Amino acid sequence: MSNFAITAAGEDDLPELLKLYAYLHPNAPAPSPEQAIAALAATNRISSSAVLIVRQNGVMVASLTLLILPNLTRGGAPYGLIENVITHPDHRQQGHGTTLLRKAADRSRAEGCYKVMLMTGSQDPATLRFYEQAGFEQSKTGFQIRHR
Repeated sequence: MSNFAITAAGEDDLPELLKLYAYLHPNAPAPSPEQAIAALAATNRISSSAVLIVRQNGVMVASLTLLILPNLTRGGAPYGLIENVITHPDHRQQGHGTTLLRKAADRSRAEGCYKVMLMTGSQDPATLRFYEQAGFEQSKTGFQIRHR
């Protein structure tokens, strides 16, 4: 992975980030520019949380959102939540996503989190192997109420 960098997304990254997200949810409408700016700002206000991006040779190739959330159990140790994991289809199988997931896990550990977790709706064995190879274990049952 030549000329490879992981950084927190800034407002200037939003146009490229929203194009990347179109691969994550192809049929979902994109937020307005104002909504995107507000959502990124809100994420960045949560201590140690960020939308992390991977650039290779200046091109955004992968992203995820890491939220570090306060907690009233486990001695007050926070926990991490990872969402919106995406690698551009032309850049998959090159280690970008795995490297990014491990960076998020390391960041959560450095912030004192007792765990970092993610959920996937995918049943694709390759996707599940991807998460397992990045160090995540499928050990809980997830429930949700979808509003959209």
